[in-house]
Amino acid sequence: MFIIAGPCVVESKEMLRQIAGHVKEICVKLDVEYIFKASYRKANRSSISSFTGIGDEKALNYLAEIGQEFDLPVITDIHFPGEAALAAQYVDMLQIPAFLSRQTDLLLAAGKTGKTVNIKKGQFLAPDDMKKAADKVESTGNKKIWLTERGTAFGYHDLIVDFRSLMIMKELGYPVVFDATHSLQKPSVGVQSGGAPEYIPALARAAAAVGIDGLFMETHPDPANAKSDAATQMALEDTEKFIKDIVAIDRLLK
Repeated sequence: MFIIAGPCVVESKEMLRQIAGHVKEICVKLDVEYIFKASYRKANRSSISSFTGIGDEKALNYLAEIGQEFDLPVITDIHFPGEAALAAQYVDMLQIPAFLSRQTDLLLAAGKTGKTVNIKKGQFLAPDDMKKAADKVESTGNKKIWLTERGTAFGYHDLIVDFRSLMIMKELGYPVVFDATHSLQKPSVGVQSGGAPEYIPALARAAAAVGIDGLFMETHPDPANAKSDAATQMALEDTEKFIKDIVAIDRLLK
């Protein structure tokens, strides 16, 4: 199982270095692949006053430097077709946000870069609908596709995880990832979004028991003061035990 972990968004190079160094040390000890994640900008914020980034070129350069310094593959979100080729110059993998998982032009642009494309399942989609999203990327000749479960809309301002989704998406023939932190969001609650981070370990353990290929998580040295997704990012100091537990379940299962 591989680990995708990092902050929600690039805030500073120092913070990126702190997180990358800490999580890489954990993953090296556990002998698991680590992929560093951070959005270079956020285009789908709840409020007009929400933080969106430090500047595209600056953030992308930071991500490229982190990848080189720590010898890590790096993944970042894209929101518009024109961003695909730009971001692909700096990172190794591209991620399609859940809200945009049906955007044909975006999926085609991501596929054409030849990079691995991680498609997050829309909160409004059934798991088998992800075959249509994957087909759009595959139509470009790119078969390097991952599918990520991140919860399904449950009434207003809440998400629920149907663990059957992991099995259904696995049957589509692609590696399946569980997003342990966004699955506990309470969308559009407050200026950012709310969340219930106390349930992150339980849901991640359940996903590992069902069977996943990768675990996605957002982590921050000081979640309460994070500039994005403060309510669901895991404290960096808690990541070692968390990752150890999930890897242990995965290895026991497999």
